Amino acid sequence: MPLSDQDRECIESYRTYIQETVATDDRYGPGERKDSADQSTLATRFMEGRSCWFEVAVRPVVRQVRVGFFTTDAAINEECELVISESGVPPERFVGEAFAEIGLDWPEPPVEHGRDGDASYFATALTLDELADLDSDEVRDKTLLMLEGYLLAFGPALGAEEE
Repeated sequence: MPLSDQDRECIESYRTYIQETVATDDRYGPGERKDSADQSTLATRFMEGRSCWFEVAVRPVVRQVRVGFFTTDAAINEECELVISESGVPPERFVGEAFAEIGLDWPEPPVEHGRDGDASYFATALTLDELADLDSDEVRDKTLLMLEGYLLAFGPALGAEEE
């Protein structure tokens, strides 16, 4: 599906807004864009050390924004899996509890756990009715809250990398 000029402007405006807003929060590393060659995933990574990052990705073909925690360190991924397992709740509830703690009412968001190239990830997709929704305050605010929820849920794993 080719993107219209309006779609491209919407996506660029959204990505710039997210990147500039997160840049003012010293809990996150610097933002770096990493788009897939086919433009199906337009990702901004907020690096956290050598092998971890939080990511906000626009997926225009499926009309989604995906927010998540990624790592190329197998030990950190295993630590995340262990923490979730020991919590006694499924990943959806684990992330949902972090969302609730930061004020986002989404008790059991869908949580994908998989691999993307060399990285393992936990991520939640926010489905859009249309790409123009990226211009809405509601989508922008929810994205930032999702990112903060992922930081709360998976930020402790970053201490493992520092050790």
